Amino acid sequence: MQFPNDVLRVLTDERTVIHNDRVQVPFEIDRAVYERMNRVLKEMGGRWDGRKHVRAHQFPYRIEEFMRHCLAAGEYPSKYDQGWFPTPPRLVTQLLDLAGIGAGTTVLEPSAGSGAIVSQAAQRGGVVDAVEYDERRAGLLREQGDARSVKHADFLSLDPLDLDEPYDRVVMNPPFANGIDHIRHAIGFMSEDAVLVSVMTQGLLWWSDRKTVEFRQMVEDAEGTIEELPEDSFRECGTDIRTCLLYLPSWPGSKLHTHEWVLRQPRQLDLFAAA
Repeated sequence: MQFPNDVLRVLTDERTVIHNDRVQVPFEIDRAVYERMNRVLKEMGGRWDGRKHVRAHQFPYRIEEFMRHCLAAGEYPSKYDQGWFPTPPRLVTQLLDLAGIGAGTTVLEPSAGSGAIVSQAAQRGGVVDAVEYDERRAGLLREQGDARSVKHADFLSLDPLDLDEPYDRVVMNPPFANGIDHIRHAIGFMSEDAVLVSVMTQGLLWWSDRKTVEFRQMVEDAEGTIEELPEDSFRECGTDIRTCLLYLPSWPGSKLHTHEWVLRQPRQLDLFAAA
């Protein structure tokens, strides 16, 4: 959900203090603006603490880094609009540690959002290419300058055959509604000696539909793992959605449909184009 313009101006004002678990506005603002800001901060999990020594909105978690990503994107996750959640900083660290990203590692982030994963991967020396469906967030990613390239596109519409070189690592937090589709598509962008790490909805561990069962079997065949994450992993994003962590390695001869596998498949002729 987008920040109201006047609330965004207040929260990005250099006088506003966003530190640790508090957001404090130590200057006078219009009452109507305050009410809108209070509503936003409450939806993000904060509450007003009017005690004299506090006088700030206090959160049950560290808000500073998370708020930076929200303000950069101009939007915040709300319980009324659950389409976008920045990956919490602690979880980003866990993802990147598991992926093993170092200097020169090529990394694909196919649902880059406001750049939470991209920025940390780049700080570790990764060479990151980002894909983002939302045009405004894609523009912000370009402005941040952490990625080698930023593509504004629906990741599922991209063709791995267009790649010059596959990636060493894929690190992602895909839309929970169709996460399996995003993971399977991302495998086609991996090299034969690569690792994919992703956050996914915890339903992946127990859903019994054919699509999910086949996905779990694919992970097992690849000697990958799916581990339950703590219930509060996304609490600072305003949701207690339960999630899990996928680790999926590839190697020469594995059954995963990596980029090399895609290249070996016979190409279908576009008969309509030929006509």
